[in-house]
Amino acid sequence: MSESRTDPSSAGRRARNPVGGHVPVAGGLASVGLSYARELAAEAVQVFVANPRGWATPAGSPAQDELFRAGCAEASIPVFVHAPYLINFGSHTAATVERSVESLRHSLRRGRRIGAGGVVVHTGSATGGRPREVALAQVREFALPLLDELVHDDDPFLLLESTAGQGSSLCSLMEDFGPYFEALDHHPKLGVCLDTCHVFAAGHDLAEPGGAKAALDLLVDTVGEGRLKLVHANDSKEGVGAHRDRHANIGQGRIGREAFAELFSHPAMEGVPLVIETPGGREGHAADVALLKELRDLH
Repeated sequence: MSESRTDPSSAGRRARNPVGGHVPVAGGLASVGLSYARELAAEAVQVFVANPRGWATPAGSPAQDELFRAGCAEASIPVFVHAPYLINFGSHTAATVERSVESLRHSLRRGRRIGAGGVVVHTGSATGGRPREVALAQVREFALPLLDELVHDDDPFLLLESTAGQGSSLCSLMEDFGPYFEALDHHPKLGVCLDTCHVFAAGHDLAEPGGAKAALDLLVDTVGEGRLKLVHANDSKEGVGAHRDRHANIGQGRIGREAFAELFSHPAMEGVPLVIETPGGREGHAADVALLKELRDLH
């Protein structure tokens, strides 16, 4: 795992973007996760602290949590947690909403324990044929109290990740973040995790010249400055507006490496970490991290 070095002579320069990846932790948060991060030369990491496709809320190993936190802190590695995929505060099913509360609270608390700066959660959908406004009112009722529980200085941000626009998604286009932020009172602990594959699939053409800049401009206009906290850097196997979430390796999909290079030059990206969620296993992940660093260092 490489350190995020700071040049003492760089005062006044643009803050560097740490580049890393989502790392596996089955078998030990520290023993497995830190080792994988080192092999990627990761400068930022994202982990699951629960089964991403289940409702279980495991306590985890305090010893592994502390080793992981200390290892990342020592190397100045930003840490993020991805909450389980099943969470949906817009569901018409009471049991799903109740479990969503428990699951997200668990991820936020474990996130604090391991030193995470943010917990990523998918924005969900309005199920059961209900209007979006009804689903967003339910988001407010059940998610806002969780934000209000974040009262410690080291509590993570809650980072909203938009979807590729499938079905009755509550948030897929940049402008959709507006009503979502309004439902949550623009809470000071609320931020955005931007998934490049998702926004491309939703209809923002990052591949065209100036497309990445236009998308980020719209995001800032919608939620304000300083809300973008993390980027999931993923190319897309599908074309723009396909509404299909199929990740590709950086530069090998329909978005293309030029769009990722363009991302680094936008003011909203200053200091924002990027993590990959791409195919290919360790070798493919290491190549993607290296390529993103190369594109970053051109700016």
